[in-house]
Amino acid sequence: MKNEKIQKPDYSTLKRKIYIEIILIAFLAFVTVAILRISLNNTAGNWIVSFFQKVFNMDWYDAQNLYVRVIRNNLNYFIYMTFAIFFIILSRFLLSKFAKYFNEISTGLDLLVMEKGDEIKLSLEMLAMENKLKTINHTLEERKQEAKLAEQRKNDVVMYLAHDIKTPLTSVIGYLSLLDEATDMPLEQKSKYVKITLEKAYRLEKLIDEFFEITRYNFQADTLSKESIDLYYMMVQMADEFYPLLSTKGKQVILDIPEDMTIYGDADKLARVFNNLLKNAFVYSPDNSVIDITAMISGDMASIVFKNIGSIPKDKLNSIFDKFYRLDSSRSSNTGGSGIGLAIAKEIIALHGGHIYADSDGKQTVFTVELPILSE
Repeated sequence: MKNEKIQKPDYSTLKRKIYIEIILIAFLAFVTVAILRISLNNTAGNWIVSFFQKVFNMDWYDAQNLYVRVIRNNLNYFIYMTFAIFFIILSRFLLSKFAKYFNEISTGLDLLVMEKGDEIKLSLEMLAMENKLKTINHTLEERKQEAKLAEQRKNDVVMYLAHDIKTPLTSVIGYLSLLDEATDMPLEQKSKYVKITLEKAYRLEKLIDEFFEITRYNFQADTLSKESIDLYYMMVQMADEFYPLLSTKGKQVILDIPEDMTIYGDADKLARVFNNLLKNAFVYSPDNSVIDITAMISGDMASIVFKNIGSIPKDKLNSIFDKFYRLDSSRSSNTGGSGIGLAIAKEIIALHGGHIYADSDGKQTVFTVELPILSE
């Protein structure tokens, strides 16, 4: 997936306003200097000569000479001073403008922190920044809701598992108590109780594994130990490991993978992904059905496809990779998992620079994993 290009905010209104005000101040400075030069040579010059005559009791000639020496000969200094004054005014204006905008942005950020993003209102020329802050607020709200929903799902799963653990544990304790108390119990009945106890213990072990899965997810390392992997051999091993479980339901796995096909990645983590997908296909497919696993190479990517009979509603396809999402919203003591296996699978595949997605046409479900076949 290509990275989306970040769109830069449009500050054209702000720039235009500042440019216009700078040009206006510069124009006023030019007009003031022009008026000053003309005035000192004409009306203002005569007024200053008259001022010298009255204040210093000078005749016109002496007052005129004083005016020429002090003011006319230093006219350029007066012009420079005028420009300096306007420069100070311009600098002060720009600083106050920027301070005003920074204060508006700071206020907007404070509202974001206080979770009052809907109240953000900046000046018209800061509309781009206002929209940016509101977009951030919307994103934060969405993530907050997602985090709250994930936490609720996690709490529900933990509650379900805690309830489910209690049931087989009670059975194990009950049957073991019977075996302990009835030492003279017939061998056939004792064998029956032992078998039931063992089944409940296996169920208890599975539920405890689910708890470990939830805990391990939050502390999962993002580092990978990559190497070349013989995909065909890995899948054959996995199918053999699942054979006892599959045979109890009359199911089988059919592999259509080139024997010389290799991929590049972390073998342990990818085995975990494929294990989750195969387990998912086993749980949600009918008895006496076939699970097809095919693989092919296209360019520098390998596609591994898990296909089984069974369907996933279209409205749930985008949610099955969420943390703690369970396809069957009702608690199932026998098949219901923690809803974290596919979320972990998605994270592992993303770390490998690949993709995983699901599709269903109402008759069969297809999970596709895309992985690079070459090292970086």
